[in-house]
Amino acid sequence: MSLWLCLRFPQLPLQCQTLDETQPVVVLEQQRVLRANDCASSLGVRAGMATASVRALAQDLPVQLLTRNRALEQDCLQQLCCWAYSVSPHLYIWRDDCLQLEIGSCLTLHRGLNNLLQEVQRALQARGYQVEAGLAPTPKAAWLLSFHEEGCDTRHTEAWQERIGHLPLGLLDEFPKAVAALERAGLRRFADILALPEAALTRRCGQPFVHYLRQLTGRENDLEPDYQPPQQFSDQYWFGYEVKTTAELLPAVEQLLHALCGFLRQTQLQSGCIDWRLVAVDRQSRSLQVRSSSRHSDWSTWYQLTRLQLDTLTLRTGIEGLVLECHELLAGHSSDIDLFSPRNQREPLHALLDRLRSRLGLQAICAIGCRDEHLPERALHVGTEPGEAPTTAPTGAHRPFWLLPEPQPLPRRNGGELYWGGRLQLVGGPERIEDLWWQQPVSRDYYIARGHGGQYYWLFHDRRQRCWYLHGLFA
Repeated sequence: MSLWLCLRFPQLPLQCQTLDETQPVVVLEQQRVLRANDCASSLGVRAGMATASVRALAQDLPVQLLTRNRALEQDCLQQLCCWAYSVSPHLYIWRDDCLQLEIGSCLTLHRGLNNLLQEVQRALQARGYQVEAGLAPTPKAAWLLSFHEEGCDTRHTEAWQERIGHLPLGLLDEFPKAVAALERAGLRRFADILALPEAALTRRCGQPFVHYLRQLTGRENDLEPDYQPPQQFSDQYWFGYEVKTTAELLPAVEQLLHALCGFLRQTQLQSGCIDWRLVAVDRQSRSLQVRSSSRHSDWSTWYQLTRLQLDTLTLRTGIEGLVLECHELLAGHSSDIDLFSPRNQREPLHALLDRLRSRLGLQAICAIGCRDEHLPERALHVGTEPGEAPTTAPTGAHRPFWLLPEPQPLPRRNGGELYWGGRLQLVGGPERIEDLWWQQPVSRDYYIARGHGGQYYWLFHDRRQRCWYLHGLFA
């Protein structure tokens, strides 16, 4: 059975521009009030008022007057579509402030209607949008029920026609002349006309009006083209207050990354670069680009890389909004993960490379890779070509990534105890490495040692020279 969820955003002209509730904010269209926030409404500001009346009601309070921006409203609806695409693949924008989602075909995926509605409610509350919802077997009926106080009540889904019957005909603003004629005849609710013969309604109101009613009741198909995901992703978060520290940005960062990676998974795409824009209270923007050496759709990886860059950022002015954009969308590919031993997986080198670049800068390191060599100093190398792809670290037990440029001799004191800034205690090993037997034979026994301050070191005993050397440090 087809089931439609209509999400109507009555305050979209206002909320697409600001979520500020600390001062009166009014959106004007043709010098008349179109929408007002709660702070302005508490002063008595109502739709249709002139600008002079708004200032008179505000008295000494500063009132922010905004002009309606239809392009920005459509941008917000497009961003909401990117989010809603993770709820249902069958959706479209309707009118100037609504999303229509066909959810009957995806209830099993969301484990039932109640879970789906709760998920939608949580996501929209986190975004700060005021929404009115309606639930019905047809999209037009769902839109009408969004004006009903129980329009999304799952206990009365079968009685949707009865609830529509109580709604006023004045909601049909597409047909002002037909509605006016019906009201003059004493027909003011949908219940008054749904039982009338179609022939009589056609003579009085015209064929388009009857066609609308047939689509409303499901007697004719109401087909609209489905939303097609864009080639780029863009989403934004407005705080509604002034953010002064980067730590306050992190919840919004996490939410936007969840939206991005949900969109990527739904469209089977991946990305290796995302762009952040920090919008200050004076509407000036500051850009922040985060890159990964491998494309993926893992939100936690993007979160860690973004957080590393935010830690080095100093906010000179307060931040009002955060924008996430992704322009490099490529077909997804599977990662090389051992199916049978995921707990033993070591961190891929490209993840370490990404963290180092985020901390030190994109130009600090080109690439990290491993050669097919036994000696540690020969196996690990830093590439010189930016396009060189990092490879997987060599499989070996308890080896540090940080090697000294050259092994350093270790002094021995007090009857043979090893010293390096203090006494060293061997806690692991040995691991024997032998190589270059055809050239200059090398034979070493590697150990893990702990210093007096708790630092762990990687050292070896040269079996041929009978000397000890420090070769690496554990992070």
